Amino acid sequence: MNLLMPDVIVNGETIPSSAIAAEAQNHNAPQGKPGWAWKAAARAMVVRALLLQEAGRLGLKPDPQMVDGDKQETEDESLIRAVLEQQMEIPAVSAAECQFIYDTRKEIFRSPNLFQPAHILFAVKPEDSGAREVAKKNATEFIKTIQKNRKAFADIAKNNSDCPSKDAGGTLGQIGTGDTVPEFEAVLDILAAGDLHPEPVETRFGIHIIRMDEKAMGQQLPFDAVKHQIMEKLEQVAWAKAAQTYTQSLVNDAEVKGIDLSKPIETVAV
Repeated sequence: MNLLMPDVIVNGETIPSSAIAAEAQNHNAPQGKPGWAWKAAARAMVVRALLLQEAGRLGLKPDPQMVDGDKQETEDESLIRAVLEQQMEIPAVSAAECQFIYDTRKEIFRSPNLFQPAHILFAVKPEDSGAREVAKKNATEFIKTIQKNRKAFADIAKNNSDCPSKDAGGTLGQIGTGDTVPEFEAVLDILAAGDLHPEPVETRFGIHIIRMDEKAMGQQLPFDAVKHQIMEKLEQVAWAKAAQTYTQSLVNDAEVKGIDLSKPIETVAV
């Protein structure tokens, strides 16, 4: 028996360490803590075993349903769902809670910003500092030319850009918030319609000359338009909290050997 990663026994039911090791492949571990994934996997399998034991105690029968449109639950998954549906106490989400979230976080309930930019791309790899410096110098000279003659943008794009948009004079069509890399979008946020950015813009793709043709900033969405969305999110949070409370109560009442579940497993950012 592996003393560091032993079998785990849940109310007399043995979960082999080999099964836990296989499950551990699905759990991320922080650097320098190889045992974390095993402990997370062991806890997950203990909870699963307890839920299935509870399904047996309640006399539940498997009734697999379709999930995500085209995937059918396994029998165990259907039993676990049935236990949670029957045993969990989930507080209802009120309209007042939704209104509070809306009032305190209005900045996230906006329609997306819409941009219609054009650009000229000089594609160079991030690690090729020499090529990037050359591209910046060339872009700077082209910007001076465009500032003197705005009509030159399309010809310069057609003859020099490494983006397929060169065939359309550099125009990218309508794009929204989140459609481009942050460095590019930061420039879109500050440019007014008709503006040419006065300096080359550097991204992971290379060096850009950016012009803003049209721009429409997002508008505040009314509460009624997002109430359902807010309620769904709050219901998901309420369900997760209820599931955590219920499964922890099963753990507290169980006889578990091979792992100490009295201490929480630290969270890993992924």
